[in-house]
Order: sequence, then structure tokens, then C-alpha cells
Amino acid sequence: MTMIDFKKHIRGVPDFPKPGILFYDIGTLLANGPVWRQAVDQMVERVRPLQPEVLIGIESRGFLVAAPLAAALNIGFVMARKKGKLPGKTIPHTYDLEYGSDTIEIQEGMLAPGQRAVICDDLLATGGTCAAAIHLARKIGADVIHAAFVIELAFLNGRSKLGVPCTSLISYDE
Repeated sequence: MTMIDFKKHIRGVPDFPKPGILFYDIGTLLANGPVWRQAVDQMVERVRPLQPEVLIGIESRGFLVAAPLAAALNIGFVMARKKGKLPGKTIPHTYDLEYGSDTIEIQEGMLAPGQRAVICDDLLATGGTCAAAIHLARKIGADVIHAAFVIELAFLNGRSKLGVPCTSLISYDE
């Protein structure tokens, strides 16, 4: 299998969502079927040895990562979403942002106590949202063993906030 330079398939969008931010867009990776397939395959190779029982995807691009990965691993996929987006009874977790706070939720009954879980998202930046998802899953009783990302902005040192090992296909150091 030929190794693909996945960075060539990530579009940088300057000044999004606000001036001074360079947004790393996985849309161009998703649009290329064969390259996206190889990205999923490589993530499967990294996550399978961990023997997770469930993947938890963080809204919304994390769903695009976790769903095909869970299907390939033949395990469940659970959504961690912003408050008010999931039907039925949910379990919330509110966390602090740089300016203000936010709340994420998981539907009640989706995670079992002791269930081995891996958190998935498209991008690890400062680590705040992923750390909140880990906290929420553990509050419910899941055993969060790892986090997996397509992209990591290593220069922001987000992995230091997670308290679990993590992997990424692409790392930007500046």
C-alpha cells in the first residue's frame, strides 16, 4: 500500500472562523474517496489494537471520523453533541471556554459502565472540547482509553489536557 501524504489533501482556510485563524478543512480529504478510504484504514490500524467497545464522536466533524471507523471495527458509535441536539433523556457536562462556557451531552443508556471507549474528532487543537467529552464519558462510567484525530495542531499542546494517550494521522507543528 502506497503511503499517502494526507496533508496534501487538507485545505487551509485563512481567517476562518475569525481573523487570524487558519482553519484546517478536512472537507477536501472527505471529497477524495480513495484518499479518505486510506485515512479510515490507517485509523482502523491504529485503533483496533486498543480493543475499544465503542467510539464516541464529538459534534460534528468527529461524527465523520467515528462513524466509518466504528463500522470498520464492527463496534458501536455514540454521539457527543451540543446541548439540546439529542432526543430523549441526556447526560450533560458543562465546561469552560476561553470566553464563557459550553455544554455537551450524551444520550442516557448509550454507554455502559466499564465500556472501553475511544473519543474521535477531526481535529485536536487546545483540547478543551475533547477533555470535556472524556470527562462526560467517564462521568457516565465508560473507560476512556484513548483519543484519535485526523489532525493535531501539536503547537497548541492540546494532548496535555486529555489525560489519555492519543493518535493523529496528521500533525502540524506550527
